[in-house]
Amino acid sequence: MKKPIDAADLLVSRAGEDSDFRQRLLAKPKETIEKEFGVRLAEDHEIHVHEETSSETHLVLPPRSRLSKAEREEARTGATSLAFLRKTLHDPAPPLRLPAAKRTRARKNAATSEALARAGRESIRRGLVFLESTIDKQGAWHCIRFNVAKPDIPRHFERPPFVSALCVLALESCDEARARAMCAATRAYLVNTMEYPGLWRYYRHLPQDLDSTSLCSLVIGTHPWILLGRNVSRLLANRDEEGRFMTWVLAEDQPDVVSTFRIEADPVVNANVIAYLGDHAETRDAQRWLEALITEGSLEGSSKWYPDTVAIYYATTRAMIRARPALDRLRPILADRILGLRDEKEEFGNILQTAQAVSALYNIGSLESIYAKREVERFISFQREDGSWPELLAFGDQTLKWGTFGQIGHGSEAVTSAFCIEALERLVEVLRA
Repeated sequence: MKKPIDAADLLVSRAGEDSDFRQRLLAKPKETIEKEFGVRLAEDHEIHVHEETSSETHLVLPPRSRLSKAEREEARTGATSLAFLRKTLHDPAPPLRLPAAKRTRARKNAATSEALARAGRESIRRGLVFLESTIDKQGAWHCIRFNVAKPDIPRHFERPPFVSALCVLALESCDEARARAMCAATRAYLVNTMEYPGLWRYYRHLPQDLDSTSLCSLVIGTHPWILLGRNVSRLLANRDEEGRFMTWVLAEDQPDVVSTFRIEADPVVNANVIAYLGDHAETRDAQRWLEALITEGSLEGSSKWYPDTVAIYYATTRAMIRARPALDRLRPILADRILGLRDEKEEFGNILQTAQAVSALYNIGSLESIYAKREVERFISFQREDGSWPELLAFGDQTLKWGTFGQIGHGSEAVTSAFCIEALERLVEVLRA
């Protein structure tokens, strides 16, 4: 069924019209909701349904915040000092490891599609072993924060929920047992970092944001707060006069804690919100805006948070397959634009850009437009002995548009590896078709 944007209202409406359904909802709320929406809810999460009468009224209090009063005040007022920022970071990160020398595979190993598919599967398994060693006991993925303009500024590990959600959405393409276990652990971590009614923030000293919220919501979509759309009204309230979704969630009494250039309609953020909310009247303006940007070739400089157009195309195709028929008119245009990114060697750029291009082409059904054997060989040749792929800029500002202060980059070997595994899964599927 099409994902309802107002699942809770839908249940209430049906209960008002169908007395049998009403009784089932009151007697066995969890089982009834699972059957109604075709989902499986977490076993350790209880659901209670209350029926008001003319002589009985129920007042439901939201859960206590996981953040202390001091932490909430810091987030509300926007503590921006480096000392406070370091509270949200972790141990200093090691220097950037240069990519390993590209390994050339013997042609005899690539003689058949089946041989390359087996090599690709082995590459995926080695990558999963590496990823397993990088995810912490809580299921959090680590990223590295660095300064693009001033490489001497110390690099730090960070583990915002956004990074975990971004990587798990890529890793969900893999059905290997290790991948499933990592995804399950990360879902639990994201639930533990969620703030009522289903919102997330990148750092504790920043406001909640729609990019983190939409990706995390996609990952834990069967959590009752998300399934019942508890956070939907907050997302819809965060649109501008043109119907575009704005990045930061600022309460009416909240100071402007981020520079005005950061409160913006970003194409990837809008694609991610569309992917979560689905194809509804409330997302149509954002869809039209994103379609116009891509159709008119106006993506250059449109995103503060993502380094290149392939990242925008990748997010758009993810929204396309998760929110059908949203953005479906872009399918042929996106295929042409993505293929047009190739250079004279028919390469899409670095290995992370290649991974996102491959997965984007798969999402829109155009992967047959590239030579799958050559791409599998490329991914294998760039993989290190420990199973990782190199750290590359995954998101963040790499231009001078916002000055040195804004040139913060984020990426890690784990992030690149998750996307490379996704791309290899798609390519192996094509080779074995």
